Amino acid sequence: MELFNSKLCAVCKGRKLLCGRPTCPILERFRVAKSIESKLNRREIFGSSPPSIFVGEYGYPKVRIGPLVPPVEGDTSKLDSPLKWGDKSIKDILYYRSLLVMGETKADVRIRRSGKILGEVQELAMSVRPVDSEILLKRKPVLKILPSEFAPPVGPKAELLDFELAENPKIPRRTDYVVSDELKAEQAIMRLYNWGFDEYYIIRLLSAGLLGINRKLVPTRWSITAVQDTIGKKLRKEILEYPEINDYEVYFHEFLGNRYAVVLMPESYAFELLEVWLKGSLFGSGEPQVIHDYEDFRGIKGYAVQTTGAYYAARLSVLEHLRARRRSARVLVFREVTPKYYAPVGVWQIRLGVKKAMENPLGRFSTLEEALNFIRRFLEHPFERYLEKSWLLKLRKQKTLDEFLGLSSELH
Repeated sequence: MELFNSKLCAVCKGRKLLCGRPTCPILERFRVAKSIESKLNRREIFGSSPPSIFVGEYGYPKVRIGPLVPPVEGDTSKLDSPLKWGDKSIKDILYYRSLLVMGETKADVRIRRSGKILGEVQELAMSVRPVDSEILLKRKPVLKILPSEFAPPVGPKAELLDFELAENPKIPRRTDYVVSDELKAEQAIMRLYNWGFDEYYIIRLLSAGLLGINRKLVPTRWSITAVQDTIGKKLRKEILEYPEINDYEVYFHEFLGNRYAVVLMPESYAFELLEVWLKGSLFGSGEPQVIHDYEDFRGIKGYAVQTTGAYYAARLSVLEHLRARRRSARVLVFREVTPKYYAPVGVWQIRLGVKKAMENPLGRFSTLEEALNFIRRFLEHPFERYLEKSWLLKLRKQKTLDEFLGLSSELH
């Protein structure tokens, strides 16, 4: 089913939920827009940026960049702290994102010189605390009712005329050191990560063109994948040196309408993400298909074409778990998206959903068949279709899989 069907929506009007979703995404977005309308009815916005910036990708290398400032003062850090949203609902996230007003201006990603606005944006990006800020817009900001199909919810925005920081940002000495030094982006990312800086803080620095030798502005969506992939590669290299786990382990968590099931195997490292959008979910169809990406100890070949950013987010959460235990394992992750996930909120929910799954062990088993038989009860999609698609399980003996699936010789 399409995300929005005009004929179906006209008949439903959000009351009958004919699309099969528990909540109408159009009406929910409309309610959020109405709740903040009075706060945004002006061209000058003063408030405490969480801090937050956004760099678009459309038109690359000429992109839209700008600060995100809410019409609220004080501690606004919760408005842009994805890894701390574990107890929030989709409605909460829509509200948070809708409060962040973006003043956007065009910029070339190749930073030839840092003008006034870009300089202020970069200082904002380096702060670890909310910063009182003021934006002057060409017109009153507009919040689109329909959410983007693939990006996180975008707040109200308008063309930026001027931007000023009303106070000095709180910039850690270590950030100053990394930004001032001649470090490759990979080195800078890992230093900040190992020092304990928030992952999305590092993403913000990379987006603002503050990391690396030949520095450029990096679209926010690209920065998220780049940072998670860079950290993941380093952690993978580290866990390859650790001994394998002893049993087959099963983990599970459901988060914002996404089910995450993980199986760890006492075998040499490999990773696979199997993903299904169920009928009635955002991108689901009448015949849901399993998509997947995978890697062995050498890493993924190219880019995760099918599961895209979800792959790197899920992989990083599992690798962090293994690193903390100083163990290695073969990893199979199932992601099942249900109709309860009625509005896209971004790849952070995959990162956090899998992280929460790894904190929720369900059992240990002596065989893979026992582990798979146990975990299948938590998933709705026909389990055999997951197993038939899995590259990782095809590495195992075909006889074992045949016995598990109960396939007859006539199918071969």
